[in-house]
Amino acid sequence: MNNFEYYNPVHIVFGKGQIAQLSQLIKPGQKIMLAYGGGSIKTNGVYDQVLAALKGYKVIEFSGIEANPQYQTCLKAAKLANDEGVDFILAVGGGSVIDGVKFIAAAARFDGDDPWDILRTSGSTLKEAIPFGTILTLPATGSEMNFNSVISRRETQEKLYFGHRCVYPVFSILDPETTYSLPANQLRNGIVDTFVHVMEQYATHDVNTPLQDRQAEAIIKTLIEQADNIMIKKEDYDSRANFLWCATQALNGLIGLGTVGDWLTHGIGHEMTAFFGLAHAETLAVIMPGVWTHFFQEKKGKLAQLARRTWHATGDIDTQAQAAIDNTVKFFHSISMPTRLSDYNLSQDAIDTIVNRFQERKKQLVAENSRALNQKWLDRYWIYADNYYSNVISAYFDDFFRSS
Repeated sequence: MNNFEYYNPVHIVFGKGQIAQLSQLIKPGQKIMLAYGGGSIKTNGVYDQVLAALKGYKVIEFSGIEANPQYQTCLKAAKLANDEGVDFILAVGGGSVIDGVKFIAAAARFDGDDPWDILRTSGSTLKEAIPFGTILTLPATGSEMNFNSVISRRETQEKLYFGHRCVYPVFSILDPETTYSLPANQLRNGIVDTFVHVMEQYATHDVNTPLQDRQAEAIIKTLIEQADNIMIKKEDYDSRANFLWCATQALNGLIGLGTVGDWLTHGIGHEMTAFFGLAHAETLAVIMPGVWTHFFQEKKGKLAQLARRTWHATGDIDTQAQAAIDNTVKFFHSISMPTRLSDYNLSQDAIDTIVNRFQERKKQLVAENSRALNQKWLDRYWIYADNYYSNVISAYFDDFFRSS
């Protein structure tokens, strides 16, 4: 097991009717910005619950945070927060809204010249942010209990990550009933997102972390067991409750402690979203089987373990590892999630576009190294970007697209 530190200050409030606890979670007299997405909270009853719980507070609203939160939209919200003297931000929605609010909170307190530097430096330049809380309505990203955020910039076709302890939520309310109105594609995306988050921390190589491995496997097995009820039973409280907690546990840091992470599926997926507009989970379902296939020899020990413990696979280690790949694809298909580039009408041109992006990023990293990056980090990044991304994307195309 590798050395680690763990810190997570997020106050979780779980269960039905817990939105009513807002006045106990936010200090009296604070001016609140209520931030949300396209307005679905106004049709499913969540908006009314929130306003009722915030009675007596001064509340301003910012709506329209996109499914992949856009940099320019978030800057408008940050300006509004500063102009109005906001003390606290309340994010109501899924991971995109919460990611957006993390950037809004950070950008509003950023003392540099260009807020894009927050993303360009992965958050290393941050010092403070406006405090915020969340009400989760779409389980998927785990953003309600971590300091991660991913923001897109349409004009440059970029999707970048940042993280910092100052953007941990103060609290997160998880009420399973808020998920009842979700359409099937968002439920499907949430299941896949959660599944892949777990696998990015699990399907690497063994460093003797049996507790973390079994915690990860428990999330995967629960997702598989609950998937039918999640997708079919619109108001099944128990399956939605389990789904919510799986998604949160998948990326709150616990299962990755002391392990070796990967995140290369996510690295390619972000570029696919930035260029081609696919939902985040859609990109992950396409890419991860290819990553596993390309790195089969390196990953087969953990993949075989997953297959034995989850699907009771037998045979030699290679057979078991292949069973993990096959059963994962089968599971994704069972919830109507495509796993082929051709399902989205993407061809070799798409692959070349993504490979070229990483070639360009190498040049940018070299140019910015003295200002933002140390050489050790740069070298490690480019090992991934050059030897992994170009080869794996091409290998994925050869192995999967041509056969689909």
